[in-house]
Amino acid sequence: MTTEQISCAPGSSTNEDLIAVVESDGVCDLVMLDGASSVADTNYIDREHGDVAWFVRAFSAALAQANVPGMRQGGAVRRAVDAVRARYRAQAAGAAIPVYAYPLAALAWVRIRQRDDHLALSLYCLGDCKVFAIDAAGAVRDLAPWVNPQEAVLQGAIGALTAEDLADPALRRARLLPMLRARRAAQHEAPAPNALCLAPQGEFDARETSVRLAPGSSVLVMSDGFYRLVDPYGLYTIETLAQRCRDGALAALMDELRLFEKARAPGMLAVKNADDASAVLWTGQPLTEGMKNDVV
Repeated sequence: MTTEQISCAPGSSTNEDLIAVVESDGVCDLVMLDGASSVADTNYIDREHGDVAWFVRAFSAALAQANVPGMRQGGAVRRAVDAVRARYRAQAAGAAIPVYAYPLAALAWVRIRQRDDHLALSLYCLGDCKVFAIDAAGAVRDLAPWVNPQEAVLQGAIGALTAEDLADPALRRARLLPMLRARRAAQHEAPAPNALCLAPQGEFDARETSVRLAPGSSVLVMSDGFYRLVDPYGLYTIETLAQRCRDGALAALMDELRLFEKARAPGMLAVKNADDASAVLWTGQPLTEGMKNDVV
């Protein structure tokens, strides 16, 4: 098997994405974290790198400790969140922090076990990270489909600003900020949160599934910043993007993404003109004679 990965922030900003690849005893864990940009006016925990970057790094380290043999993925996630929350509160030292300022992230955790005649995958996903399987013939399958219920509301608000010819990114963000803060508070206060949050009020509403793939398949995980190449920019279909990733073009794709974002008019499609972008591609052993080639 081989693993390739890339992750970077636009310009000189702090990268709030994180990729972790852990291999042990025939199991490979791919973990993608995509921190949600803060809607607060300040950072309360890490003034140098930002609270969101602190959160994804702290969670990744805590998950590595919680991910012990026999532990279910959901149980490990909850144990890691509990540990990070204790650290957060200790470092906050009693500061009054508004709920909308709590850090938030999307998470995709893919566990891959190589069997004699297939690949056995276990997925645990929160939020809008993308997970695709690519078979030996190049067919692509979305393993964790999800539609963000807030996206249509956000795009409607952005469309209204565009209709007003309000193109300045700072002014657009200021107009959207009350809605963004209300949405962030609602995510933290949800009884079943669908994103990775610091103090969940109930069980996470995670997309958990088991998948069987043919040997020789690849698994492609990406943040929504990298997926912008497909949606909304339309530079690739998911099939052509997956093929270029398999051809070893992750760095070239990242360059293309940044050049496109630099050239286009600012603020026309999103709150941020560019986003942190990350992708990791895992490729298993090729098919050998006698192995099954069907995907279940």
